[in-house]
Amino acid sequence: MSDLSFIADRLERRPIGWLRPFARNPRVHDPEQVARIAGSMAEFGFVVPILADGQGNVIAGHGRLLAAERLGLTEVPVVMVDHLSETQRRAYIIADNQLTLSSRWDDEVLAGLLHELNGESFDLDLLGFSTEQLDDLMAPLGDDDEPGSSGATDGDEDAVPEPPAQPVSRVGDLWHLGEHRLLCGDSTDPAAVARLMAGDEAALLFTVTSS
Repeated sequence: MSDLSFIADRLERRPIGWLRPFARNPRVHDPEQVARIAGSMAEFGFVVPILADGQGNVIAGHGRLLAAERLGLTEVPVVMVDHLSETQRRAYIIADNQLTLSSRWDDEVLAGLLHELNGESFDLDLLGFSTEQLDDLMAPLGDDDEPGSSGATDGDEDAVPEPPAQPVSRVGDLWHLGEHRLLCGDSTDPAAVARLMAGDEAALLFTVTSS
C-alpha cells in the first residue's frame, strides 16, 4: 500500500478533562485491573499513548485513562486519529481489544523469562498475572506431573514427599509473600543474604548445612 495517509503521526499531550470515554465501551475495566495498569505506569512510565479523534473521543486506551486518573495525572500522551469514519471508530474500539486476544503465550519461553525477572528481584505482580497464574506458569508440567504425583504421602503426616521433577523455584528466585521475602539460594552466601534482607537486619538467623 503506497498511500500512507492512514498512518497516525500526531502525538500530543492533552489534559485528561479534554478526553471523552466512549459511553458504550463494551470492554469492562474493573478496579483491580485499573490498579494493575496504574502500577505498570508507575514502574514503566506512560509508554502507550491513548488514541483519540480531534474532538477528544477516546478510541483506544480507556483502561489507561482510568489508571491515569487514579495516579492523579493531569495530562496524558494522545495519538490523534482523524482518518476514521464514525463507523470505523466504533468498529476499531471492538477490534483493538479483540485482536489482542487472538495471540497466545509460549509457556516455556514465558516461564523462562519470568524466572529471570524473579531472579533479578523484579516485582512480578507488575506484569498483570494473578498469583495463581504465576504459580502455574513458572511450574511447567513434565512427564512426572501426572494425577497422583503431586507429593501426596498417603495420609502419613510424618512422611516427607519426594521433590518434584521440575521444581517451581530455581536458584536466584526471590518470592514476595505479603510482608515476607523468600529467596531460593545459599544461606551461607553473604551476597544472597544481603539481597534477601534488602537493607534490613535480621534479629536471628538459622542455617543448616549438609555434610
